Amino acid sequence: MTLIRPVTAVDKPDWERLWCAYLAFYETELPQEIYDTLFSRILGDDPQDFRGLIAEVDGKPVGLTHYVFHRHGWKVENTCYLQDLYADPEVRGQGVGRALIEAVYDAADKAGAPSVYWMTQDFNAEARKLYDRIATLTPFIKYARPT
Repeated sequence: MTLIRPVTAVDKPDWERLWCAYLAFYETELPQEIYDTLFSRILGDDPQDFRGLIAEVDGKPVGLTHYVFHRHGWKVENTCYLQDLYADPEVRGQGVGRALIEAVYDAADKAGAPSVYWMTQDFNAEARKLYDRIATLTPFIKYARPT
């Protein structure tokens, strides 16, 4: 059975391992300052900052998600952006990703933010099979400022 719970200070080594693996999937590395800053924000109490959840199977952290509430120009209530979602490869297909997403749905409902959205890359075929079952694919295409 999968247990979903908030990230705590003692989770830093497991959280960092999971987040590094997530970033590696997207062929990304970040400076240590980013890891430290995000982790402190997750633990903070600013309602506009990121929150984090850990998935455990048999007491072992095997997945994570980060999400944030923000204002929306077309709505009165906040909306929820699920930014990062990761499950260790050995537990994929066992409901960990679904449990993490549903926990974000629950957090959004409790916060009065019924809209939850996220993005993934088009090549993330395995994850998209799950997303297609529990969410609606939108027609939006993301653009970003050149760096």
